[in-house]
Amino acid sequence: MSRTLLIRSTAAALALAGAWVAFTQAPPSPLTLNKVKDDLYVIQDNGSGNVAIYITNEGTILVDDKFERNYDGIMEKVKSVTDKPVKYVMSTHHHGDHTGSSAKFLETAEIIAHKNNRINMINGKQPGAPRVVFTDEADVFLGGKEVRARYFGRGHTNGDAVIYFPALRTIHTGDLMAGTSPLIDYSGGGSLKEWAATLDGIMKGFDFDTVIPGHGAVTDKAGLLQYRNDVEKLTTEVSFMIKKGKTKDDVKNMLIANYKWDPTGLPMRVSLDGMLTEMK
Repeated sequence: MSRTLLIRSTAAALALAGAWVAFTQAPPSPLTLNKVKDDLYVIQDNGSGNVAIYITNEGTILVDDKFERNYDGIMEKVKSVTDKPVKYVMSTHHHGDHTGSSAKFLETAEIIAHKNNRINMINGKQPGAPRVVFTDEADVFLGGKEVRARYFGRGHTNGDAVIYFPALRTIHTGDLMAGTSPLIDYSGGGSLKEWAATLDGIMKGFDFDTVIPGHGAVTDKAGLLQYRNDVEKLTTEVSFMIKKGKTKDDVKNMLIANYKWDPTGLPMRVSLDGMLTEMK
């Protein structure tokens, strides 16, 4: 990578990090703890990413860790269901509402992430970059249980890991599934064009029936399939409009009308221009 391109990429990552922080600095809402299946729980609130807790007799495995301000609340919830220490944090991607407590967890646990997750965190000057990374797949075995992280391709970012709990037939998608419409972080290597194919890989690659999304309520395989189809529909619609010579404002108005995008919200600010470029 040339020095100029590196500077531009770093600047873009920093700009998005600033936008993300501004977007997510609402007062923290209370954390809730919900049981998903035996020994598997999810910590949720109104804004930051869903945290999964998987309990074993040798320690606890987390998926993601919200903002730094949530660290104490996360640990309170963990201690309410187990006296075992957190040994690993499996990171789905680099955004601060999923990695904000990573620096604190690194004091006593290991964080495992896709290699591009680490690169994006370093480019964005985020604390707590993982020490252990993988390219395609990584497995953690603890207390007789297995948790698998796998990379299926680009979507929300270029470093989205899907976390699989084989014994429970459950996955955590990170923000490859979040909300009702995709947010594409182009400065973090995301891609709308490749997103549906990435979700296809997940559908074929794992035997699962339960889905913990990056944000929102726990759902099932049918819910993930519907989200995948909505992503494909959005991709097709934007591509068709661009090929027909529609303007940026035309696409923006369509996103507002058909996909309920906030005219000044984060998806519009960080995804629209990149989407128009990618879909040409």
